Amino acid sequence: MKRTAEFLLEIGCEEIPAQMIARAASELKVILEKHLGSERILGSAGISTYGGPRRLVAVCHALLTRQPDVVEEVTGPPRSVAYDNVGRPTKAAESFAARQGVPVAKLYTITTPRGEYVAARRTIPGRLTREILPTLLPTALASLAWPRTMYWREPTERFVRPVRWILALLDGRVVPFTFAGVRAANWTSGHRALGRKRIAVRSFADYIAQLRRNYVLVEPERRRQKITRELRQQAARAHLRVHEDAELLDLVVYLNEFPTVIRGEFGPEFLQLPREILITVMRDHQKNFALERSSGELAPQFLAVINLDRDVGGRVRAGHERVLRARFSDASFFWEVDQKTPLGDNLAKLAAVIYESRLGSYADKTARMRELARTMAEQLAAAGIQGASVAAADRAAELAKCDLVTEMVREFPELQGIVGGLYAARQGEPAEIAWAIYDHYRPAGMEDALPRNLTGCILSLADKLDALVGCFAIGLIPTGSSDPFALRRAALGIVKVLLEKNLPLSLGALVAAASRTLQSQPPRIGVSETTQQQVLEFLLERARFIFRERYSFPYDEVNAVMAAGADSLLDARQRLEALHSLRRTRNFEPLAAAFKRIRNIVEKAGPAEHWRLPEVRADLLTAEAEKELHRAALRAAQQSESHRRAGRYREALLMIAELRPVVDRFFDEVLVMTEQDELRQNRLTLLAKLLQEFSRIADFSEIAAAQK
Repeated sequence: MKRTAEFLLEIGCEEIPAQMIARAASELKVILEKHLGSERILGSAGISTYGGPRRLVAVCHALLTRQPDVVEEVTGPPRSVAYDNVGRPTKAAESFAARQGVPVAKLYTITTPRGEYVAARRTIPGRLTREILPTLLPTALASLAWPRTMYWREPTERFVRPVRWILALLDGRVVPFTFAGVRAANWTSGHRALGRKRIAVRSFADYIAQLRRNYVLVEPERRRQKITRELRQQAARAHLRVHEDAELLDLVVYLNEFPTVIRGEFGPEFLQLPREILITVMRDHQKNFALERSSGELAPQFLAVINLDRDVGGRVRAGHERVLRARFSDASFFWEVDQKTPLGDNLAKLAAVIYESRLGSYADKTARMRELARTMAEQLAAAGIQGASVAAADRAAELAKCDLVTEMVREFPELQGIVGGLYAARQGEPAEIAWAIYDHYRPAGMEDALPRNLTGCILSLADKLDALVGCFAIGLIPTGSSDPFALRRAALGIVKVLLEKNLPLSLGALVAAASRTLQSQPPRIGVSETTQQQVLEFLLERARFIFRERYSFPYDEVNAVMAAGADSLLDARQRLEALHSLRRTRNFEPLAAAFKRIRNIVEKAGPAEHWRLPEVRADLLTAEAEKELHRAALRAAQQSESHRRAGRYREALLMIAELRPVVDRFFDEVLVMTEQDELRQNRLTLLAKLLQEFSRIADFSEIAAAQK
């Protein structure tokens, strides 16, 4: 019998939403590896998964054909019961051996805490993989999570779309099981329009080849390569270049089973519209790539990715051109109509647009944003930050949401903010304010750019802070995958702006200001200290993530610095840089281990009120090692505090690290938990003050021991 066999699984269904496919394929891999691994048939082989519009595919090239046998030890009766006084087996031993399926002679004695017992080893034969899969696969597929699911027969097995066929082969033979009312078979289906409906399959290589002949590229990477190559070829033929759009490329990879790129045109008169509007219409409404001249200007042409091998007679291109012309005409009309109303005149209309039923209208949100923006601009101006203007921040916040009631944004909501900035510039607002409005939804993610000026950064912070504090105040706190107001992204954006723009603003003060504003402005909701602390922790968690992922600081260094406080993220970053630079110095790791020991001793001593003295008493320092530690700690504290106040964190940490020899000597020569109450309390107080004094930059006890 072969030890391994190829396993191939395909779930064929109606078109899956493109945005869900990559994640579903990744999750299918995790689920199958978990289930196959728990049955001990995965071995060292892994699962590869692929996704397309009408199929999810999994393949394992070396699945074990049966489970390994399991040998287990079973304990029986006591030896004194199993054998008589001359060593002959009793009926108890014979009965035990029979139950385990072994000869009596194979019994042996083991020693346990309860005495000597007889035991036997029995072998449990592994089951055949072919017997396991029919039960395993329906369970695994049913556990695949989708943002939305549906059922179309009996409401038992739900899936994202109706399942039309299932291909399941083990070593070329069908694995018999049923899922969602469909029984597994040995056939797949080709391209909906170009391929055969039923294609018999023998192996994964045969599967890939046959589908390729039937106009299906199974692997997403092959589709991506084909699209990328043809985009460049088509652009080069027109002496243009493709407007790069990674998200759109990801989308069309999963929209098409056999992608082909075609080129179309639109009237050059539409180039009078801002490029942002043209690109958005092409991208979001037609899934088209814009084309640019070498100068960066848009050309009146586009590239479309179609799910066909060719555009016979140019009919598909003509359809794209016709729809695009209509959408551009709409955009031109909206652009002209909206220009007749000054952006500021839309402010009154925002009272009729609900932001969130309990948080009021967008007019209410605008009032809160203005107050927050003014507060931050005042603080930054007082700190000497160049470009901080209270008037500019207030005006930008006043106009920021006014584009929400324009015809353009109603038709193309993905342009909000951008349209506001364009209209503001067109209507004579200063560039500082226009760009601030344009950018104020930024950053939308870890890799997104910041607003391009300080006013835009202030506006972005005001918008995100108001959303964060407001939603927490009414109980809309993100849980699991539910985050309808994108609060995680908002918190990440706040942290990113503060760090990358080097803004010396206190997180606690920002949360408090947003809380006061929510109470002083409609809908006048009070924010408890507990809720404010929740918001602060939410922000700090995102700061930890950015410090680890973007700045590449080790997790224990981040924990150490954050434990010492991170109200100012700039200050926390400076302390992290200092801590990281000293991590590999001679005294650092041993001192961190000593601080960990100090923390353990102090915590095990019980509540501080039972032992802590107001100050360390010099008259109770009896051992020379504790006297030396006390003197050295006082000197180091004074010098390191001077460095700390001046922001010289590396120098301060060097002073602390120099304590390592006297700390080591203290632990070598002094018994902290002596039976003499006064001495014990004094020594605990000495250690507690040492821990408190030298944990203001970083909590050394959070540093993990170096790997040997």
